Amino acid sequence: MSDELISILVLVVVFVIATTRSINMGALSFAAAFGVGELVADFSADHIFAGFPGDLFVVLVGVTYLFALARANGTTDWLVHASIRMVGGRVALIPWVMFAISGVLTAIGAVSPAAVAIVAPLALSFAARYRISPLLMGAMVVHGAQGGGFSPISIYGSIVNGIVDREKLPGNEVTLFLASLVVNLIIAAVVFVACGGLKLPRTAVAAGEERADGAGEAPADAEGRLTPARIATLSALVVLVVAVLAFDLDAGLTSITLAVALSVFWPDHGKKAVNEVTWPTVLLICGVLTYVGVLDEMGTIDYAGKAVSDIGIPLLAALLLCYIGAIVSAFASSVGIMGALIPLAVPFLAQGYIGAVGMIAALAVSATVVDVSPFSTNGALVLANAPDVDRDRFFRQLMVYGGIMVVAVPPVVWLALVVPGLG
Repeated sequence: MSDELISILVLVVVFVIATTRSINMGALSFAAAFGVGELVADFSADHIFAGFPGDLFVVLVGVTYLFALARANGTTDWLVHASIRMVGGRVALIPWVMFAISGVLTAIGAVSPAAVAIVAPLALSFAARYRISPLLMGAMVVHGAQGGGFSPISIYGSIVNGIVDREKLPGNEVTLFLASLVVNLIIAAVVFVACGGLKLPRTAVAAGEERADGAGEAPADAEGRLTPARIATLSALVVLVVAVLAFDLDAGLTSITLAVALSVFWPDHGKKAVNEVTWPTVLLICGVLTYVGVLDEMGTIDYAGKAVSDIGIPLLAALLLCYIGAIVSAFASSVGIMGALIPLAVPFLAQGYIGAVGMIAALAVSATVVDVSPFSTNGALVLANAPDVDRDRFFRQLMVYGGIMVVAVPPVVWLALVVPGLG
């Protein structure tokens, strides 16, 4: 058995053990990374640690720390009420507002995880208060971010269009953008209906309406008053948005710096917030991605892609490439996967049997629509920032939903974009 097949088999074993024995999958993945890396690939410890997602670790800790502070001092409650007032109290509109905000942020240049890091904590706090499915709200945020993610001026769009130019392939920026927007909009509509969105209140929510937990709303003056801590936190959130969007600063490092600054002035809130950082989720995501890094270094991902490229039926190979993009992207960088898969598709495109525009759009959508998976950055942010949930159950929901996206979306975009020969 080849090293690549062994590494894939170990990944399957990790999933089975984590599911049947309730062991943190991150811890299992660290053990797998050590075992496969040392014993199979003959990697040093430093080589294995190179796959540790340090940037994602800081994003998860920093964002959850900052928004735990916001919850501790009542800022998220204030923002939730402000959001309700903005839409005239119509709770049913809020998921779509979050979808739109995420989409606008990515369309104008925010990296998708940065947009999700900004929007998801507020959206999920709102969901907890008004008994909206956290899966619904998290999916709306992620699909909104991906819907706007391929505009001609966006990060993802610029990267993919740059790869197309580099490979001297025909491209269409508008088709790429609209393909992602339409697919994510349709999925968001389906999820909205499936997760009870049609049952959400369409009329104004009264100021004293009961909370989802039955405790009743806090008095209006308490929710509406801007205390010094809330003002400072709101200012910190504005700084976060400006720093990420205007100055391209790292969302994780910026968040943790702002959280530390707030904790200096309000240490009681800071102490409480540190304890609310979702450390099991951080372990889970970082462990899995470390093992995926070992797979990448071993060449397992390239191995799968090249095996597909050797198939003599172009349309079938195109479908399998879309599936590989979806599966791998559910655990790794979407942009990195697109950067690897688009060049692999060049031989098919050069033969003229596959339309370049449709194939590239299908690969891009397949590799990003799955980012609601709890192992991707966006899905991890949703999981980490959902308050008052059974986190194990929510993790399983996100994993199942991500699996549905992996299975269902590639053939749909293949039929819609590749089979007709667009481009």
